[in-house]
Amino acid sequence: MSAPKKLLIVDDSKVSRMVIRARVKQLHPDWDIIEATHGEESIALAQQHCPDFCTMDINMPGMPGTQAAEQILKTVPHIRLVIFTANIQSSFRERASALGVAFVAKPVTEKSIFETLAYFQE
Repeated sequence: MSAPKKLLIVDDSKVSRMVIRARVKQLHPDWDIIEATHGEESIALAQQHCPDFCTMDINMPGMPGTQAAEQILKTVPHIRLVIFTANIQSSFRERASALGVAFVAKPVTEKSIFETLAYFQE
């Protein structure tokens, strides 16, 4: 039996983290879920837990999510990462694409979470 998958949810919005967690737990009750409220915390938790998957907000206090994602990808290269944001500026989409991660638009909905989980399972 393989170890449970690990998901790191990074968002300064408690509501967004709760919605993502609840929906993922419905579909994957065996997954371990770790939460971070900002970029610096997400990097430390990624190094500590080596998650399989990550949802990353862009606009957070301190370090932007794209910068945190870049750091996480350096230390956990196998991670499947989704940028989850309401910021739809082309520069952020281009940065996400350059990092090799998926981009899913907020608000966090059942549809956006489904898109994210589909990307994780590719």
